Amino acid sequence: MIAYMTDTEPHEFILQMGDAHVYKDHVEPLQEQLKREPRQFPTLKWGRAKEEIGDIDGFKLEDFVVEGYKPMGKIEMKMSVSLSEQWRGVTRVELTF
Repeated sequence: MIAYMTDTEPHEFILQMGDAHVYKDHVEPLQEQLKREPRQFPTLKWGRAKEEIGDIDGFKLEDFVVEGYKPMGKIEMKMSVSLSEQWRGVTRVELTF
């Protein structure tokens, strides 16, 4: 979005994760995902000219046109939640301010 509005070319995406982890019940589904052959990346086209968008806050959902996206089948993965011992069995917490 920034590159489009400033007439520059996007170069790279950098992602920094602070607490990335895998629970035991995620290992098998992730192994299945790693066996899949990657597909060609989809492309992003713009639905309106930047002059119509105006500024960075002027984007709408319909401005993002994804072409060539070919999703693979869903891999079931259980949501894991880890609670410390002191919170096990707690079903309700009330906060007072």
